[in-house]
Amino acid sequence: MVLARSQSLEKPYWAIAKSFLTWSFTLTVCLLVVGFPLVVLMTTIAVLAAVILQSVLPVSAVLVVVGSTIGINVFAVLFGATVLTFKGIHPEEVSWLSWLHGETNTAKEPTFASCPLTCGIEH
Repeated sequence: MVLARSQSLEKPYWAIAKSFLTWSFTLTVCLLVVGFPLVVLMTTIAVLAAVILQSVLPVSAVLVVVGSTIGINVFAVLFGATVLTFKGIHPEEVSWLSWLHGETNTAKEPTFASCPLTCGIEH
């Protein structure tokens, strides 16, 4: 009886951890692939901030800027994954994440330019 209770208690924690890790991976990939212009903008701002801070912190300006930029990105991904996990939104329920859980698009019949003229003709 005790073993059954402990196994039933572990399952929700595993589901939460799995959902959190899946959301973290998905948001990281989306940030790097889809958010590429945002990454370029953040890099440009970070370079300008490092050049400006070089006069104030000559030794550690680059370290401070790079560390804070990476830290903000990691925090944003983890915060987004936490919010999505605890709101109960599972990655399997999201329609645009079908690639993540193994579903593929079904093959469609090719449509050619001559189809309106020849599609009704039986061989």
